[in-house]
Amino acid sequence: MSAAAPRAGLVLTGGGARAAYQVGVVKAIRDVLGSPAANPFPILCGTSAGAINAVALAAFADNFTRAVGNLLDIWEHMRCEYVYRTDGAAILRRGVRWLAAMTWISRRNPISLLDNAPLGELLAKFLPFERIQAHIASGALYAVSVTSSGYTSGQSVSFFQSVPELQGWERNQRIGAAVTLQLEYLMASSALPFIFPAVKLHREYFGDGSMRQIAPVSPALHLGADRVLVVGTGRQSRDQARARSNVYPSLAQIAGHALNSIFLDSLMVDIERMERINRTLSLIPEELKAQGRVPLRPVRVLFISPSQPIERIAARFVHELPPMVRFALRPTGAMARSGSNLASYLLFEESFCRALVDLGYQDTVARETEVRSFFEEA
Repeated sequence: MSAAAPRAGLVLTGGGARAAYQVGVVKAIRDVLGSPAANPFPILCGTSAGAINAVALAAFADNFTRAVGNLLDIWEHMRCEYVYRTDGAAILRRGVRWLAAMTWISRRNPISLLDNAPLGELLAKFLPFERIQAHIASGALYAVSVTSSGYTSGQSVSFFQSVPELQGWERNQRIGAAVTLQLEYLMASSALPFIFPAVKLHREYFGDGSMRQIAPVSPALHLGADRVLVVGTGRQSRDQARARSNVYPSLAQIAGHALNSIFLDSLMVDIERMERINRTLSLIPEELKAQGRVPLRPVRVLFISPSQPIERIAARFVHELPPMVRFALRPTGAMARSGSNLASYLLFEESFCRALVDLGYQDTVARETEVRSFFEEA
């Protein structure tokens, strides 16, 4: 693939179990494009659970239809026990350690609320990381990145594997580092704060990549994308009315609000920034652009996000969480409708994931004309 070739980038954001929505989106893209074998996204960028989906597509970049089928097979049969330990002994052991640390009984730092060792076992079994380099060499893939957040430096680091000519980058609190992607990078990127344990990469402990990620779309641009399809995991509405409430928010409601801020807010700000730059560039005379005197370039962005509030969907399925998880979450208010935001990040159960896959599929098919235009422009 030549350096001047147009390249579409796919940006998959974080959101725990909400990432099932992304699978519905790529399923619809597969169908709209007629079940192609060729990978339509030579640049794949993911954060948190979106990083897992991005690497899954990269590992099977030689056959896009097969890659999407693999994702569907996993997400449509998902269980919480495949992601974190749900047995009573494991949950109680973690809870006791947290309680001991909070009451000065123990000076040991609590690692996390949940043990996500099952996720590591699942990814090690189903993701052939060694295939990524082969697909880059064959031209089926140009670059893939996984973003994590350093707990000591506070930097958002995009670990990427790509063609040799691509170089790393360094911006304010944002770094791109060339690596050979392995399991530990995914575990770090998807380590939800407080909930899953941090992972040591090189010299620092890293956690969920959505934390302090002020420019979620930028890794795709640094890696050479001229068009970017961004898939969010939260409903974005610019005309939401303020709601009234006389009830003090529960712990789950506050935690869900905090997670939404981590996963959703920076994405909209970044997209609005890109739209503003595109509008500015459209006002510059063509002769100046032709002379190469404008260092910026317009980037086509197609943003797809849920048309329905995911927390309301989660409220219908929250009773399907494993018994010990429900027991642990009930005091926080997560089992109530107002606290379902928090539950939606942990609800890795088949029925909820299938509902999100269906929603992602329907939302994308409803915008089929835009999707076709996105790829035809190349």
